Amino acid sequence: MRDKIVATRYAEAYVRFASPAIGMPRVIEDMRITHWALREAPRLREFLRAPEVSHADKFAFLDKVFGGALAVETCDFIKYLISKRRIDNLVDIAHYIRIVYSHGEVVDVVLRSTFPLELDLVERVKDVLAKRVGRKVNLYFELDPDLLGGIRITLGNRIIDASVRNMLHDLRNQLLKAQVAR
Repeated sequence: MRDKIVATRYAEAYVRFASPAIGMPRVIEDMRITHWALREAPRLREFLRAPEVSHADKFAFLDKVFGGALAVETCDFIKYLISKRRIDNLVDIAHYIRIVYSHGEVVDVVLRSTFPLELDLVERVKDVLAKRVGRKVNLYFELDPDLLGGIRITLGNRIIDASVRNMLHDLRNQLLKAQVAR
């Protein structure tokens, strides 16, 4: 819980810092790129976390790898997180910004599942969500083995949880509340 609060505070600070200079669409896009890079390249996270690598080496690496893809403000923010030893929060920060600040004509939706879904099912989910919110939907798919099965959809600050984990949790709560009849 504490990590979520920290991530939210850093995310809000970054938005206040970067959006006047680069605009909100660029802030969201940079966080989408950052989130994807950190999730797809676990060795990148290890490198940025490594205490034996100097900050200067990490900063030079960031400039070389992300210099053209990310805005200067975003790279500076990532460097700040490294210097404050908060780089572990970057995935949560990027996720928060991506979900909370995606508004307007297009809304970002994150669909989590324990296994890859068939394309036609994903398209049907996307169409239903687009009709429900009345906007075009950018659907991002993430694998999450912690769900045990089913799906979880994050749409802004709303969560639609049809995961087995959530169903088991609800069942457990119902059983705990039920009185045993004799």
